[in-house]
Amino acid sequence: MQNIPLAERVRPKSLDELVGQQHIIGKNKPLRKSLEQGVVFSCIFWGPPGVGKTTLAQIISHTLKTPFFQLSAVNAGVKDVREVIEKAKKTKFLGSGGSAILFIDEIHRFNKSQQDALLGAVEAGIITLIGATTENPSFEVNAALLSRCEVFVLKPLELSDLKDLVARASKEDSFLKEKKITVKEWDALIRISGGDGRKLLNAIEIIVNYKGGKTITISNKVVDEAVQQKLAMFDKGGEQHYDIVSAFIKSIRGSDPNAAVYYLARMIEGGEDPKFIARRLLISASEDIGNANPNALLLADACFRAVSTIGYPECRINLSQTTIYLACSAKSNASYLAIKSAQALVKQTGDLSIPLGLRNAPTKLMKDLDYGKGYKYAHDHPNNFISQEYLPDEVSGSILYNPGNNAMEEKQRKRLKALWKEKYGY
Repeated sequence: MQNIPLAERVRPKSLDELVGQQHIIGKNKPLRKSLEQGVVFSCIFWGPPGVGKTTLAQIISHTLKTPFFQLSAVNAGVKDVREVIEKAKKTKFLGSGGSAILFIDEIHRFNKSQQDALLGAVEAGIITLIGATTENPSFEVNAALLSRCEVFVLKPLELSDLKDLVARASKEDSFLKEKKITVKEWDALIRISGGDGRKLLNAIEIIVNYKGGKTITISNKVVDEAVQQKLAMFDKGGEQHYDIVSAFIKSIRGSDPNAAVYYLARMIEGGEDPKFIARRLLISASEDIGNANPNALLLADACFRAVSTIGYPECRINLSQTTIYLACSAKSNASYLAIKSAQALVKQTGDLSIPLGLRNAPTKLMKDLDYGKGYKYAHDHPNNFISQEYLPDEVSGSILYNPGNNAMEEKQRKRLKALWKEKYGY
């Protein structure tokens, strides 16, 4: 039995056994209500590793007593998808009940043609698709398929969830039931698991085997001794994944190209998807550099396109060039702070009325209602500027963009001050 990992041995078989995700499986929540009514629809579970995506798919199939097929997008192709669809057609013909469930793990790794192969079967009700992804499906799942799926966001497990998971495993697993396990300190376990239930249970099993005996007390020191040595240096699906990505971005933000390219190498050697890295560079180019150096975004965009076209191993050079450029660039988070401030203002003030002069007036009725009246066309005035009100009256004078302290944005500040000194006081 111990040849099967602990996480698999104690995998929940019902929603009541599953820890966490109460926002979708709790009482009167959408997924539970759907299952209670005996129906399920195509959906995508989006969340970090080890939070129950695969388990949920299996519970749905078990609850509805429908045929269940599983593919991993890492090694499956269009041929595998079509074979499953043909099998699903036969189960439907033989009167198995509802549509067979096709669960695709890491669906974000399917290319467009592979995803397109699913469309017809989903539309015809031959299969109910359940996809699992750690990546934002808006970027990784094509629009046609995404529009036919409900997206459920799964959250990392909280401390209470992780404690419940260990308690349940200790009671239900035949091997662990023979032991008296006491967790004296949780800090190291939480740090290692990173909200990943699978990783936590793997750690518990390693510790139990490491310590031996019937009575096992788990402390931070024991965790470090038993587990830390056995963890891979880079785990695309676990805590190390997020830690290294965080260190990578913070090194770019901190203008340290040596550290940034080091963490880039860690990700590359760990087999990270190069498009994942390129997307992070795109975000950093605007969040951390912005208008201090607008070329950063252009280079990051070019890098993403190059990575998508070339792939490994050559695209590592594009990633290195862009990483070093961003790390060496002047920095500004002014654009990031501006949109945060603007969103906060919108949430606070609601849908304020747009000034009449700024409204579009394509019809006579709108013109009669003074839409567009009084608007001054900037290009008709000296220096292509004329002072007028653009914000709703209720928030007039709000300063949302504060240029950063760098050469490029200082020029912007001087220009804005010359134009708007009476209103904004730049």
